[in-house]
Formats: sequence, structure tokens, C-alpha cells
Amino acid sequence: MKFGVPLGLLHPAAWKDVAVAADSLGFESLWVPEHLVFTTDLSLATYPGTSTPGIRPHTPLFDAPAYLCWLAGLTSRVRLGTAVHLFALRHPFVSARAFATLDIVSGGRAVCGVGAGWYSGEWDAAGVDFATRGPRLDEAITVARRLWSEETVAHTGRFFSFPEVAFEPKPIQHTLPVLAGGESAAALRRAATLCDGWISMPHTLESVRPQLERLAALRDGRRFSVTVHASSLASPEEIAVWEALGVDRLIVRPWKGTGDAVTKLTAFAADHGLTPDHERPSATPSG
Repeated sequence: MKFGVPLGLLHPAAWKDVAVAADSLGFESLWVPEHLVFTTDLSLATYPGTSTPGIRPHTPLFDAPAYLCWLAGLTSRVRLGTAVHLFALRHPFVSARAFATLDIVSGGRAVCGVGAGWYSGEWDAAGVDFATRGPRLDEAITVARRLWSEETVAHTGRFFSFPEVAFEPKPIQHTLPVLAGGESAAALRRAATLCDGWISMPHTLESVRPQLERLAALRDGRRFSVTVHASSLASPEEIAVWEALGVDRLIVRPWKGTGDAVTKLTAFAADHGLTPDHERPSATPSG
């Protein structure tokens, strides 16, 4: 099992120290969330399945790939991912360039977690149609894959069209991993058919089973990565149960508050047998 650390659940002032600690303690990945902008009209911000706003307008927001580029210079082995990037809120040139850059400056450690998003306010503010965000994301992923792998690319589609272009440099990873977030039927289909894996919302062992069963039916046996935000872990012995379900990465939050994050990560690493930095061989890019 690989273990990731969600920086978005901490005060931003702690991100640097937690990232460096996670890298040295043997955690496999770091994850940064993303929104482009929040409007002050909270009537647009009710989180699905609730009656309350899912955002606070004055929450600090960062350019996730850019922030991860900075963390790449402070770390050496940990993979650097977005959970999740609103890939289709920009032209695919913009997002494809951002992740190619991250992959290069990190030595092949980028993971591109993408999602269609739930919050209409930022799409409206950016002048991008919220209703078509799903198919727009599907097309953007397809375009980015081509930009990352083909010598030249021309495209004519429903949402994006451009003449033949060159796109250099390519990512270091032969296949820069793209993981789809979301739990709707469309999101699971996207993960299973267009992407290299799925990244979940917070779950318990029981609550994640239906989504994993639906994914298994859609995947048709092909190689696939499953990343789950674990709501909680009872003990190290529980990890084998997650693995039996087909989960290969758990994003964990063993701390109660920002102040004890590094201490709790250190204890988690010891309890779960993670290999500290000085005992590990150098990482190599996947793909």
C-alpha cells in the first residue's frame, strides 16, 4: 500500500514543513486541492448532498501545479498530485503545460488528478459553461494526452479547436498518470475509460465498496490505480482489507489539527512500516 498526505486539510503555513516531513518519512505522495476563484454569492455554493455552503469566499487559493513545482524543489522522492485540478476550466494548452512543467522540474513525479467540479460559481465567473463541464473535461483529457505524447497535434472538437501545433518539452513520464475524481456515473466512467485511475472522496471501508464495484464493472480488467481518501484507519491491520478491495493508495490524515501534523505523520510512518528517506533507494519515474 502507498500512503499519501492531503495538504489541503492543513493551514497553508504548514504545507512546506509537512511536505518535507512526508518526503523524508517515506510517504509516497502529496496532494493539493484546487479551485480557481470563489464568488461572494453563497447561494451558488451549496455542496451536493447538503444544505450548507461548501466554500468560504476568502479562503486562500493557490495555483496547484505551480505550488507543487515549488514543493518539488524541497523534496526528492514523494510524488506530487492534485486532488483535484479543474482541468477543463482552462484551455487544454494551459493545463497540459502546467503538468508537463511539474513533471519535468520534479524529475517525473507528477500525478494529474482531475475533476469536473461541483461549484458553479467559479465556472460562471470565468465565463465557462458549467452544464457542459463533463464532456469538456473528457475532450480536454484527450487533447492533453496527445500534446504530451505526439510530435505535432491538430484538433477539431466540440469545445476546442486549433491548427497543428508542436508541444515541447514532453513530460518525463512516458504516461503522465491522470486520475479522475468524482463519484457520479459519468465520473466513474471517465476514470475507467479515459484515465489511469480513480481518486475518491473521503470514505470508510464500507462506504467505498459500491464505487469500487461499479469501477470494476467498467474497467474490463485493464491495469488501473485506485486512490481513496480514508476517513479514518483503525489500525495497521486494516490495510490488508483495503488492499483486498483493490485499493493501492490511501490518502491519510492522522492528525487532529495543523499543530500536531508532523508528529502524527511520524508516528503513522513508524506504525505502518514506512521506510525513512535515508533507508530508501532513489526514486525513478513511472511510465
